Amino acid sequence: METPERIQPNRQVMAFILMVFLSQARGEPIRYSVMEETESGSFVAHLTEDLGLGIGELAARSARVVSDDDKQRLQLDRQTGDLLLREKLDREELCGPVEPCVLHFQVFLETPVQFFEGELSIQDVNDHSPVFPTREMLLKIPENSPPGTLFPLKLAQDLDVGSNGLQKYTISPNSHFHVLTRNHSEGKKYPDLVQDKALDREEQPEFSLTLMALDGGSPPRSGTTAVRILIMDVNDNAPEFVHSPYEVQVLENSPIDSPVLSVSARDADAGNFGSVSYGLFQASDEIKQTFSINEVTGEIRLTKKLDFEQIKSYHVEIEAVDGGGLSGKGTVVIYVVDMNDNAPELTISSVTSSIPENAPETVVSVFRIRDRDSGDNGKMICSIPENLPFLLKPTFKNFYTLVTESPLDRESQAEYNITITVSDLGTPRLKTQHNITVTVSDVNDNAPAFSQTTYTLRVRENNSPALHIGTVSATDRDAGANAQVTYSLLPPRDPHLPLASLVSINADNGQLFALRSLDYEALQAFEVRVGAADRGSPALSSQALVRVLVLDDNDNAPFVLYPLQNGSAPCTELVPRAAEAGYLVTKVVAVDGDSGQNAWLSFQLLKATEPGLFGVWAHNGEVRTARLLSERDAVRHRLLVLVKDNGEPPLSASVTLHVLLVDGFSQPYLPLPDVAAAEARADPLTVYLVIALASVSSLFLCSALAFVAVRLCRRSGAASGGGCAVPEGHFPGHLVDVSGAGTLSQSYQYDVCLTGVPRTGEFKFLKPIFPNLLIEDSEREIKENSNCRNSFVFS
Repeated sequence: METPERIQPNRQVMAFILMVFLSQARGEPIRYSVMEETESGSFVAHLTEDLGLGIGELAARSARVVSDDDKQRLQLDRQTGDLLLREKLDREELCGPVEPCVLHFQVFLETPVQFFEGELSIQDVNDHSPVFPTREMLLKIPENSPPGTLFPLKLAQDLDVGSNGLQKYTISPNSHFHVLTRNHSEGKKYPDLVQDKALDREEQPEFSLTLMALDGGSPPRSGTTAVRILIMDVNDNAPEFVHSPYEVQVLENSPIDSPVLSVSARDADAGNFGSVSYGLFQASDEIKQTFSINEVTGEIRLTKKLDFEQIKSYHVEIEAVDGGGLSGKGTVVIYVVDMNDNAPELTISSVTSSIPENAPETVVSVFRIRDRDSGDNGKMICSIPENLPFLLKPTFKNFYTLVTESPLDRESQAEYNITITVSDLGTPRLKTQHNITVTVSDVNDNAPAFSQTTYTLRVRENNSPALHIGTVSATDRDAGANAQVTYSLLPPRDPHLPLASLVSINADNGQLFALRSLDYEALQAFEVRVGAADRGSPALSSQALVRVLVLDDNDNAPFVLYPLQNGSAPCTELVPRAAEAGYLVTKVVAVDGDSGQNAWLSFQLLKATEPGLFGVWAHNGEVRTARLLSERDAVRHRLLVLVKDNGEPPLSASVTLHVLLVDGFSQPYLPLPDVAAAEARADPLTVYLVIALASVSSLFLCSALAFVAVRLCRRSGAASGGGCAVPEGHFPGHLVDVSGAGTLSQSYQYDVCLTGVPRTGEFKFLKPIFPNLLIEDSEREIKENSNCRNSFVFS
């Protein structure tokens, strides 16, 4: 059994969310009856059968009993379905004189919502005896009053009702009077003393009688009071009220001691018999506590605050008594005018403090409103702020449900403070407010969002392994585990990209690391797709593109393409002595594997056999004569050219050039001959030369033979290892055939050295070899020291 201490919290907070707002309510209330003063815990009814429900359904649907006056006088055993009394009921305390005494209640089923209206009739028990207001009544009766005259007596009050209430009055036996029980329009029973025979004050001036009031209980209860009758001298005019009844309206908020009205009675007698005094007649305790009357002026004043909600009107009996003992009766009807002095009341039956976002229409709270005023003062308007996604729905009588208007979004607003305002229509309007805080619980409905759709990260080549190269960041608007983001690398679009060996990512913070040292010359850029997933269920994810750019470092020195520095016999550049200043001797061609300014090359002449004779253009590597040549200039010159890039720090390479000064060239421009044909014709020419020399002078046979041997040796050395040798066989395809037959003519034969640089028009023509034996000393010197006799550049 639930204790009263546990009832109040259970009424305020429910741990269960109502799923349906209003299913149905019975058209007719279920009615039960119980005797007052029945002990608490007593059985009233078996609700399961009366409501047409199954066994255990009351417990499953969380049934409760709610009373209109917020006092839990009934309790429900959900397991058995029995309706029990929570406390002993006192009909007189609950209803007072009202009959029948009915206690209204509702049976409230939460899942789904269903209401059953019930009435519990409290049957009266004869537990109160009639009680007179005083122990003794004093009547003054003139001796000349005729038989049959009625004298009103003070009535007794019985708190019981119906048959248990006051039924009749009796008076002790005597020969002059009897009691008549008179029914009033209000249902009260008044005793009137009836004179049976004429009185004689001289014979008997006083009577002492006992008045008894009896109720209709079984056994009956009674109350008594003494009636003392004084026989007065003749006073033949009783006071009469000017108006009867008096009617007046009094505001319920009237202050204490404010006047209500003044009554007035007139007596036709003179002297003491004509003076009138006023008093309350047959007044109940409530009337005595609420009103007072001035005995002289008849002015009635308030002695207690009025409350329309408790008593709406008062019927006050006024007695006017003259000096001779005669009295007149008047009635004052006082109507209490309702004022708007009660603010509306709001009682929460259930409340849900947390609602999942994206949930459909959900019940937040069930509550009841009430205003104890009447008329417009008791009419109420229930409202909530308009800018909230919630609705108020009336359900049963003054019950309301607060529901969500549409699915909520926690990311837009995670908490709502809802103020329920209940105002009446009185003047001035009174209102009551109640605040409900509703939190929106998170649902994983937002995927992580990267701060950028594309990230560009830059890392210098030759980096150290495990270098932090950048960070990607994604945020999730959800909360808790739904907002915890983990990062991962997605498979690359290029299946040949070794992504697993290039980068890795920290799954917790999105930091990217280079796993190995990168080489700009091998890999200048690559793309990585990064995924971000939350820890929700199901998990949501998004992805971003990360473009990694490898920045070039100056880690490659310039490489000289021409002239080659491969350790073979150097190629000597021939310059005619008649060359003018600025004559192009040769061009140094170099490349750099780096990029940008790291690959910008500059050329510089470091050393020269004769300074000032030659110069190098810094930007294109062209070696040119700086001035006119003279006979005093040395024949052989050695130049050291430095090739340097623009990196930081700069890297460089050097190349050595050999320049030979000659008297000049008279040969016309010829295309490149077929090297294989030229070499094939060179051999018979040598043989003829030897034979001619041998036939000239037999005297000099030994000298001629020695000379021929030397010549043959030099020819064979040039053919096998010289820098500009003429190969045997068919002439290579990258040289030029001038005759169209693939060989040179019998008259001329040239040695050719190409620059070796693609896409350039540079090639060299060498002096032809004539079939004679008259070799100039200078020409012999040239042959002995150079494989490349002359150089012309065509572009």
